[in-house]
Amino acid sequence: MQIFGDANEGSVMNAETEKAAVQRNTVITLLFSQASGGVGLVATYIVTALLAKDITGSKVLATCAASCLSIGAAASSFPLARIMNTKGRRAGLRFGYLLGTAGAAVATLAAITRSFPLLCLGVLGAGVGNAANLATRYAASDLAPEHSRARTISMIVWSTTIGSTLGSVISGSASDVGESIGLPVKAGSYLLSAIMFLVAAAIVETRLRPDPLLFARSLGQLNDAAKPKANAKDSLRLIVGNPAARLAVGAMIVSQVTMVGVMSLTPLHMSEGHQTQSVIGWMMAFHIWGMYLLSPLIGTLTDRLGQYPMLYIAGALCTAGAGWAALTPNTGTIGVFMGNFLIGLGWCFGVVAGSSLLVGTFPIEQRVGVQGVGDLAMIGAGAFAGLSSGLLYTFLGYGGVNAGNAAFGALLILGTVATYLIVRRARRDVPMAA
Repeated sequence: MQIFGDANEGSVMNAETEKAAVQRNTVITLLFSQASGGVGLVATYIVTALLAKDITGSKVLATCAASCLSIGAAASSFPLARIMNTKGRRAGLRFGYLLGTAGAAVATLAAITRSFPLLCLGVLGAGVGNAANLATRYAASDLAPEHSRARTISMIVWSTTIGSTLGSVISGSASDVGESIGLPVKAGSYLLSAIMFLVAAAIVETRLRPDPLLFARSLGQLNDAAKPKANAKDSLRLIVGNPAARLAVGAMIVSQVTMVGVMSLTPLHMSEGHQTQSVIGWMMAFHIWGMYLLSPLIGTLTDRLGQYPMLYIAGALCTAGAGWAALTPNTGTIGVFMGNFLIGLGWCFGVVAGSSLLVGTFPIEQRVGVQGVGDLAMIGAGAFAGLSSGLLYTFLGYGGVNAGNAAFGALLILGTVATYLIVRRARRDVPMAA
């Protein structure tokens, strides 16, 4: 009997060792793919509103074009989740990055032909690459131990610091290089985006082996017989019926809405103050640093202190950042730089803590569909914020829109308090086992 016990123990140890090795490879691979995709994302984002305004002369249409990045990401979030649920993380991420590549290539053509409809179509495709980038944080959590899940998610979020900062800083240089080889202004940024999304696809295809989700199933963490299809209606019902899940998705929505609501207007606001694309790029870098640079610390704090304290901080930072930006004239720099830094930091707190709370709320066989619906809600709300911000900007101005964003951030604080009280009361009402 002892012999069989020793053999069984050795088998378990080997499985745990193999699982840890696969998780290390998964995290390292996703760090590199996320960094590459981050360059593609930001290189697209910075120039879209400015190019659309050059083409159409309309601020409203400029913000609509910029919002296509979020619309494309929102529309593809759940379809990508369905692919991952059926074929694994690698297939879904690869497909998303390849569509991002195609979209950025179409946007390059739009810059050459100065076609606004073609620009919107291309940016929609690039948005699918953004959805793939966001999905990597969940791919990293498939094999992560529960006690370090938030830190694992935050490490993937952090890796975007590299790509997004590079994208922010070299976007103007990419446009200059493009012009030097005969491309129109800003077309070089889209060409850079296409190349980097393609690099991300290649990294995932060659290095994300074995697939973390399929490996988790092979270990019995997912029961294929019991695993439901990724159905949007059922996944939404699961979220709506659970207070913690509602808060998790609500926190991601608030974080995304305030971030997009401010960022979709800030380049135009600064441009009207005759600030250069280089200065606008550095403002974006500050914003990106807020979003990603401190994420490992935020993930560690979330694992140690819990999600609720982090969500209080997220609401406070979104409120403070939007309020500071609201008070800054279009010729100012400190207010928009630091306001957008704080908004980015609030986004990081909200997305890391919210994602961790959402993952931990459901058993693993339900998570893929729930994750897809959660990202659909988050990015879709951000897309609506981007679309509506141009119209609101016309009537309320930059300060007025950001005052509204600050108030929206405060709702997260109230929602966190309410949910905490509901969950605590429910736990208190559960009878103790005999």
